[in-house]
Amino acid sequence: MKKLTFAALSLAVLLYAGNVFAQHEHSGSGRAMGQGMGSDMDHSMAHRSMGSSNSSGTHGNPNTNGTGQPTVNDILQKNPAIGDKITTLTGAATASDACTGFRNLGQCVAAAHVAKNLDGGNFYCLRQAMTGTAVPTGTTCPATTGTMSLGKAIRSLYPQADASAESKKGNAEAKQDLKGSGLKS
Repeated sequence: MKKLTFAALSLAVLLYAGNVFAQHEHSGSGRAMGQGMGSDMDHSMAHRSMGSSNSSGTHGNPNTNGTGQPTVNDILQKNPAIGDKITTLTGAATASDACTGFRNLGQCVAAAHVAKNLDGGNFYCLRQAMTGTAVPTGTTCPATTGTMSLGKAIRSLYPQADASAESKKGNAEAKQDLKGSGLKS
């Protein structure tokens, strides 16, 4: 009976300790979201300066995305030049509206460039495929499932296009725009 009690107690302590260590690893590692994800441009575009659009902040600071970095809306408010570029590319009323749902500003700008570059490209269809964000009333897009990288969204929506080349081109143009606006890329 003592062995069974000791085994149960040991298992409980082990499970609890594992849970504590798992939480500690994720709580403050100081690494930017997306670090170590490889060379895929859809994931590696300068998370530090591009922020997140989906979070109003945590840890008592409404101007950060929980990683201590500014949100997309904060960046757009402080840098109207990139916002103007986004509204020009997308035709949206505001850059903040256009970038709703994107994890970072680089994704939004890259999708805007791809939509502008593709014959018959629609920014809102790309945004929906990439983020799951609804399109404006009156906009019709082919059905997509889940959320996709820029390259997969291009393949899904525009099968006639060279998705790899278009994705690289859009990401390069986004990087240049962000750099030209004084943002790190």
